[in-house]
Amino acid sequence: MSEPLEVVCDESGAEGEKLVGGNTDVFAHAAVLISRRAAEECIGELRERAPTPASQYAAAHVLRDKHRATLRWLLGPSGPLLGRAHVFLADKPFLAVRKIVALLDAGQPPGIDLDLGPLSAARALTLHREGPRAFGAARWTSFLDSFNYLLRAKNGQGVTMSADDAFLLVDELRGPGPAGEIMELLWQARPRVAAFRERLLEAPHVFPALDPLIPAIVRAVEFWHRGGEPVRIVHDRQTTLTDERVAQLREILDGRLAGLRLAESSLDVRVQVADVIVGVARRIAEDELAGRGDPVLTALLRPYVDERSIWSDARIWAPLGQHPDAVMSG
Repeated sequence: MSEPLEVVCDESGAEGEKLVGGNTDVFAHAAVLISRRAAEECIGELRERAPTPASQYAAAHVLRDKHRATLRWLLGPSGPLLGRAHVFLADKPFLAVRKIVALLDAGQPPGIDLDLGPLSAARALTLHREGPRAFGAARWTSFLDSFNYLLRAKNGQGVTMSADDAFLLVDELRGPGPAGEIMELLWQARPRVAAFRERLLEAPHVFPALDPLIPAIVRAVEFWHRGGEPVRIVHDRQTTLTDERVAQLREILDGRLAGLRLAESSLDVRVQVADVIVGVARRIAEDELAGRGDPVLTALLRPYVDERSIWSDARIWAPLGQHPDAVMSG
């Protein structure tokens, strides 16, 4: 068997299964294939170009306006990471919509799989785009928030949401128009949604249906396994990655994941590199989502972004020369 590739990972914007109303609407996960020596050289070069007295280098240091040239170097073709880093992005509210729409498909309840069938993908995109206009921002946010709680095995906030509670608002929102018609379909799927909720309550230790970290790790392994070598993950500390969940990941990935261990960024400079690139990626993606994107930085980040990232406007991250509808919207 081939020697495993050791890939170092970190995340930014992770809030577990809270996809709505959190600190950020963007989740990012980076998987970096880099040696310790190359990582040390990368951090050393960053400290020369964008100095900081901090003991650990972080994305915030290079994201300052005065260090824009350094940021362009870091992401660009003469920098140290092109071809060595892979980034998965998720627009968290859009991910929530996709998970809700998955409930309409009897054969496809929400799970860690990122894919939707063509019809469900089209419905999710329609609901995400039309919902705020059709229902108003306040009711749209209330709808997403209620289903976010409904589909979470644990919420850590003492909020109890029953299917009956969530469907009170669905009843108000169903009606004419593209978004209202999808709400009607959701209303009809109420027994299926209630059954899914009961399964969550009965088995709270299964993979969380909404947490983007788990599918992000799956995508990282799939990406770096392209050459056929098994992948060993070194991940920054993350409470979600329990021994039980790592064992489940190994089973799902069927030999492609050789192992996963957690590491401190202070003890492994490679984790610092992953922390820098994932923080940079999340900031650039946040700006794009908010409509204040920087075209230069977005173009520089594009080659790093996973083609199955969850983003409603596929044109933003689609690789050059690829039809934008082919990725990230379905």
